Formats: sequence, C-alpha cells, structure tokens
Amino acid sequence: MADIRFYHLTRTPLESALPKMLEKVLEREQKAVVFSGDEKRLAEIDQALWSYRPDSFLPHGTKRDGVQDEHPVWLTVQPAEIKSADVIFLIQGASAEQLSDVKASLCAILFDGNNSVSVQAARSHWKNLKTADHDLTYWQQTERGGWEKKA
Repeated sequence: MADIRFYHLTRTPLESALPKMLEKVLEREQKAVVFSGDEKRLAEIDQALWSYRPDSFLPHGTKRDGVQDEHPVWLTVQPAEIKSADVIFLIQGASAEQLSDVKASLCAILFDGNNSVSVQAARSHWKNLKTADHDLTYWQQTERGGWEKKA
C-alpha cells in the first residue's frame, strides 16, 4: 500500500510546486505519473514542465509522445496508467479510488488551498481513503514554499 500524502498548496501554484517534487523523484531514479481529471489542465502542466526553469526542463511525456515506459515522468488522465509508477501525483480532479491496487511507494495528492472546490475534493479524498484504512499524512506549504507536516 502506498504512502499517501496530501499537499496543501497555499503559497505557490501547482506549476511551481510540482516540478520541484518531480525533480526529487528523478534524483532517486524513480518513475512518476501525474494523474489529472482534466485534460486541459494536464496540457497546461505539460507546457509548464518544459519552461518552468530557463536553463532546463523536466523529461516527461504524454500519450502523443509515444509509450509510457520511455518516459521517467508520464502525464495522463487514464487511471490504468498510474499502476506502473513508483510515485503518483494526483492533481486537478483526479480520482483517488484506484490507489488500492497500485505498486507506487508514494501517492501525493496536491490541492490548491485557495480554491474551495479543490479543498472540498481533498477533504472527500481524505475521508474516503481514511475509511478504506489507508495511512495518510497532511503537509501544508510554509511561508517560504517548503512543506510542514501537520497531521
């Protein structure tokens, strides 16, 4: 069962926080899947990963780039594609229902604390995953953009 962490974004947008998290995954030579419930939002993340730093980009792919196994970071809206990742990032309306049968060591659920719909969805995920007896932790963004474990 994956370690499930909720990351409450309060200071920076997803486009700034996610690349830093993905860099850490790549440093550990793991594979990541970014799973979204919104195709348009996923396209925005795709663009952000190409340009978030002027001196580099994060190697990643989507369905238009070939097959998932060829990319260390895979962006998708397909639930079946989260099963082969070491680390899963759930963003923008992605469902947490499939987390019971994944091999991932970590699942990070990122949500925008300035968006009431996103906060409500995170609360619903928390309740459902807790009821399913998963171990959950809650991390809140600090003033400086780091993370502090709150629960």
